[in-house]
Amino acid sequence: MSGVYTLSQLTEAIATAPQQWRPLVFTNGCFDLIHAGHVRYLEVAKSRGRSLVVGLNSDRSVRQIKPPKDGFPPRPLIPESQRAEVLAALRAVDGVVIFSQTTAIELIEALQPEIYIKGGDYTISTLPETSAVEAYGGRIELVKIEIPTSTTAIVDRILKGRGGEGERG
Repeated sequence: MSGVYTLSQLTEAIATAPQQWRPLVFTNGCFDLIHAGHVRYLEVAKSRGRSLVVGLNSDRSVRQIKPPKDGFPPRPLIPESQRAEVLAALRAVDGVVIFSQTTAIELIEALQPEIYIKGGDYTISTLPETSAVEAYGGRIELVKIEIPTSTTAIVDRILKGRGGEGERG
């Protein structure tokens, strides 16, 4: 699948052609149902550097960080290979790497992105990856969320038969 890498493939690609990758921007998440909020967030992230790599939580790690919720289907809704394919097809995304841990610390330590980006719903103090980024002198940026939605909110509207009412954008 074009644009989807193992960690070793990605580190080799970056080492071989750093001028194509650096400055590297990195973000991570589940990206279960891709929506306009994700697309805008990834476009902003990409604008901060030469390339954007997305760390994608594996199915197993999504199940660990998003436990079952009453009345909701188990997460993830979309298998990791399909989530990775959709992300890799987005114009803003230069590479996707699937990871099985509950945090992206291992990826960050291996890739050492110049910029680590997360949504503005986080704070520097609540990011488990903060110390890993700071250890090698990377920068953390929090991006304002333009379209406040989530997979959980979308699924909730579907289950309640409300569709996209009230949505703008």
